[in-house]
Amino acid sequence: MKQLFSGLMIMAVLAASTAVEARDDRQRHVVRDALERADIQDKLNHVKLYFGDTPYPAVAEKYGEFQSNKKTNAFNKTDKEACQWAFLSAVIALQERAVAEGGDAVINVTSNYKNQPYSSRTEFECGAGKFVAGATLKGQVVKLK
Repeated sequence: MKQLFSGLMIMAVLAASTAVEARDDRQRHVVRDALERADIQDKLNHVKLYFGDTPYPAVAEKYGEFQSNKKTNAFNKTDKEACQWAFLSAVIALQERAVAEGGDAVINVTSNYKNQPYSSRTEFECGAGKFVAGATLKGQVVKLK
């Protein structure tokens, strides 16, 4: 009986420690801070991005709504840094998709982490864990007039 109790206690401690480590904190970070990082400028292209309900010029053509879900290694990074990398990877994927479709802008860009929309002109949403951070963006690819 004593061994069974000890075994159960060990299992409970392991389960609790795993639950603590399996963190998935939903966070919001500033779009501008991520987009203005010096180490990313050579990876962004000419495709304009309009977040949330930011006004944009008249649309000449619509190519559809697209989503990009990106993850990054969060090990040995702050949550902010890991979230920025995941966000920037999603931005680059949207820009590349716009170019492939013939567009020159992505409008109404929103976060869609775990299929829960979050719209803001100034912030994006990210899931930060101990080992992985993720960001999902969706937006409409268009050609502006």
